[in-house]
Amino acid sequence: MGLLDMVGGLLGQGGQAQGGNPLMGAVMGLIQNHPGGLQGLLGQFQEKGLGDQVASWIGTGANQPISPEHVQAALGSDQLQQLAGQLGVSHDQAASGLADLLPQVVDKLSPQGSLPEGGMGMDLLKKFLS
Repeated sequence: MGLLDMVGGLLGQGGQAQGGNPLMGAVMGLIQNHPGGLQGLLGQFQEKGLGDQVASWIGTGANQPISPEHVQAALGSDQLQQLAGQLGVSHDQAASGLADLLPQVVDKLSPQGSLPEGGMGMDLLKKFLS
């Protein structure tokens, strides 16, 4: 099963995620373990020139897409390879899955057009996993 198949089942009716999604679990771990949490992770993307895309995910309008190459540039090959290893997929599949999923996750974590304070974002993310 490829990452795109896993992502395809992510958002069910009412915006709730289906449980047991390995990519969603990996994204949650990436956010939890990243220095600075979600804000720190998004800062990496902003530093690589993706500030407009990140702002669109947080805002209330349409989400601008990113490419697997953008994910690679923002996260670096070591972090991406580690994630790919966790998922048992190729480096390219991991980058592609994150490019598809990360905008959706950030969008769901910022329903009012701003990032949640403290641990509230992780509480919301955990709801998507259940």
